[in-house]
Amino acid sequence: MLMEDMGLDSACHALSEHHEIDELIADLQKLEPAGDAWIETARELSKKVHHHLREEERKFFQVSGKILGDAQKSKAARQYRKDYERMHRKLAAE
Repeated sequence: MLMEDMGLDSACHALSEHHEIDELIADLQKLEPAGDAWIETARELSKKVHHHLREEERKFFQVSGKILGDAQKSKAARQYRKDYERMHRKLAAE
């Protein structure tokens, strides 16, 4: 997506939002879960994640569908399934 003019803005924006979400997660890990600051940060994280998901569904995936060919889409889907299964196994083992 980053290598295509049509997808550059969407991809950069998505990466920026991922970074913001990562920062909020790091902030949460530093806070006391029973505190008001933790609740406030968790609410902000939830708001950002929901916003990001809505944008991905409405914009990013739509643009991606126009840029990527069928073979690229299939490859991305296979990789996603592989990563999902690996993370599912990892979480089940914890």
